[in-house]
Amino acid sequence: MVYGHAGGEDLQLDLYVPKDEPGPFPAVVVLHGGGWTAGSHEVVRPIAATLAGQGYVTASVGYRLAPRHRFPAQIQDAKCAVRWLRANAQRYQIDSERIGALGFSAGAHLALLLGLTEAKDGLEGAGGNPEQSSRVQAVINVSGPTDLTQPLWPDATQLILADFLGGSREQLPGTYRAASPAAYIHRGAPPVLTIHGTADTVVPYEQAQLLHAALRKARVPSRLATLHGKGHGENWTDKDLNRNATAMLAFLDANLRGR
Repeated sequence: MVYGHAGGEDLQLDLYVPKDEPGPFPAVVVLHGGGWTAGSHEVVRPIAATLAGQGYVTASVGYRLAPRHRFPAQIQDAKCAVRWLRANAQRYQIDSERIGALGFSAGAHLALLLGLTEAKDGLEGAGGNPEQSSRVQAVINVSGPTDLTQPLWPDATQLILADFLGGSREQLPGTYRAASPAAYIHRGAPPVLTIHGTADTVVPYEQAQLLHAALRKARVPSRLATLHGKGHGENWTDKDLNRNATAMLAFLDANLRGR
């Protein structure tokens, strides 16, 4: 479905609605990884379908990619998708007061920005449905970058960041800060579940630790699920995947259903 228009493109998502159940349902926006420069919402279809089977309206969201479209295009599109869900809440049996965001890697970075930024931060964009709020009520961050101003990034990741943001940290310090979820942490932000491996060579595990500590300091509910010896998703076993899926569903149930 087309959920908005920006940068000369139709913005598209796939929508999954629970079958043969009465609504309204809580909703979850699922955001794919790919370093903001690659990937597709198609890769997160399995988890979107799984969540729909658990009673969530789920949107696997496509967004504009860098370097053709640089920050803040990606978060503007994610916010547009949340506004679209609220604008169509009655049609698709969505409880507009209970929307969560789930992201992987670069998509986790966008999910965090969805949770931590507010309208006053100027990242809403003009993709559509401006009368609706883009706020979410829960965030799941799987291996996401949290503070782009930190210097301890692998060389390959620094190149990806430069494509995403338009230059190096030294050239664009303000942009790197503006694109950092950690810069927007405030009391009253939604609860966050972070899942991250200690052997991650793409997004250092320290990024998860920094975020968790800062959220706790601001009295924002935060849980850090550490995967000891695991990398950036590439060496997760079936046991890891099952454990993570169970943790994510429990977190969504607790924060979007009150279970």
